[in-house]
Amino acid sequence: MPLRLITPDGTKAYDLRDGVPLIVGRAPTCDLPVFHPTISRRHAELTSDGTSLSLRDLGSSNGTFVNGTKIEKGRARIDDLLAFGKVGFRLEAFGAPTPSSPHAGVQAPPMLGATIVRQIPMPDSTAAISNLDSPSKTPGGLTRAIVSPLSAPPSDKSQQKLATLLEVSKGLTRAVDVDTILDKIVGYAYGTLEVDRVAILLCDEGGELVPKIARDKRGGDVPRSVPQSIARQAVVDKVALLTDNAGEDERFGGQSIVMQQVRSAICAPLVGSEERVLGVLYVDNPSITHRFSDDDLEFLVAFAGIAAVAIENSQFAERIRREGIVRSNFERYFAPQLAARIADSMEATKLGGDKRPVAVLFSDIRGFTALSETMNPDAMATLLTEYFTEMVECVFRHGGMLDKFIGDAVMAQWGAPLANPDDADRALQSAIDMMRALDELNARWRKDGRPTLEIGIGLNHGEAFAGNIGSERRLEFTVIGDTVNTARRLCEVAGPGEILLSDDMRKILKSPPKLTKRPPMPLKGKSQPVPVYRVKLG
Repeated sequence: MPLRLITPDGTKAYDLRDGVPLIVGRAPTCDLPVFHPTISRRHAELTSDGTSLSLRDLGSSNGTFVNGTKIEKGRARIDDLLAFGKVGFRLEAFGAPTPSSPHAGVQAPPMLGATIVRQIPMPDSTAAISNLDSPSKTPGGLTRAIVSPLSAPPSDKSQQKLATLLEVSKGLTRAVDVDTILDKIVGYAYGTLEVDRVAILLCDEGGELVPKIARDKRGGDVPRSVPQSIARQAVVDKVALLTDNAGEDERFGGQSIVMQQVRSAICAPLVGSEERVLGVLYVDNPSITHRFSDDDLEFLVAFAGIAAVAIENSQFAERIRREGIVRSNFERYFAPQLAARIADSMEATKLGGDKRPVAVLFSDIRGFTALSETMNPDAMATLLTEYFTEMVECVFRHGGMLDKFIGDAVMAQWGAPLANPDDADRALQSAIDMMRALDELNARWRKDGRPTLEIGIGLNHGEAFAGNIGSERRLEFTVIGDTVNTARRLCEVAGPGEILLSDDMRKILKSPPKLTKRPPMPLKGKSQPVPVYRVKLG
């Protein structure tokens, strides 16, 4: 009769092979690895003869005990209590039901020595949901019946589980964020399956599995990792795996399986739309008090399909929310169509940036300080709002980015984060439009008896650092460097109604307007005078 060692709470058990000496110890290479600080690496040797167990201590630090008595060599019989260090076990027979068992006469499950693995190809999440929405069969062929969990006969577990799937589908669709959904998935798994541990891993952007949640049946977080050999095969082959003894399956030769005493386990990939694997749902039992059945596997396949739908919907919702925030932020600086293109790029919201060629424009009001002293604050705010509105429209009309307002100055740039081959021409046309738009504003203001404005504009082209600058809490997309500084210096020396551009800007123009070359100008920060050109306005 087969014998086994089982812990008092039934969470760990070890099968003993008749006539085969087995080493129990803390080392992973032991036949019966038990990981506890009071157990030596090679603690004791055990040999079963089918009716009793002979024990030999291997010089352990904390001793080997039978019914509380420390032994060097000894024998234990069925129902005796054994202890290795401070880890206790009871010796019991299994494989034949007792007369009081309700399953007397039913063939016992196979011994764990004979590994049983079954695989079911995973449908995508859309197929999993459609199976629940119309009378059909489950992946394993069980006829589906729609019944309330409360009305299902207690003996009909299949109908109960199928009805539970409908309740699971309703419950998961009410959750919005991924963390809440994962928590609910774990709760439903414990409510419908006899499992010791539930774990969920999700794929990151690089396709690597990242642990998100792992709990035992007591509700505590589990530090053990999901055996990667099992999870990896589930993801690669897109199949749900049922193993009745993972530790003895050569396909799952990972050391973590041996160290964690994984016995019966099911691992199902979470397959979203277009057969995209989102992660895996994993359940196991380190003890042999409950082996998963084919019905459990089939149920988990359907369960994982529903869970994948909920997770994917949540990820889509989060992406839409994040893109909405990004788009609304970028629309303050870009034309709406350009903001939409930038929002579609996930890289646009990250810290950092790179060097790239840009065209930079600075526009500044001449005599603004003196003007502001003659106007009340409300009138000045109204005037500036009208002025800035027109200037920004000129920038957006030509596909530029409003970098920032600096007092009464406008800074804009072309080339980052998205570039066009004619960025320099776009910038210059925007500057010309600004002058024309200001002429129209002045005409209207003059007619209304309001003050008028004059501006000077400076333009430069060259390499600059472009990217998101700031902290995780607040980012500002901008360009910095000597190219920007030169554009600002040109703006400072430009007279009222004057557009000045550098020689670098002139050289890059594809369709230059009429220009007048001015004498080289000394600019702050430049060791030599800079060649400058003035735009002839019609």
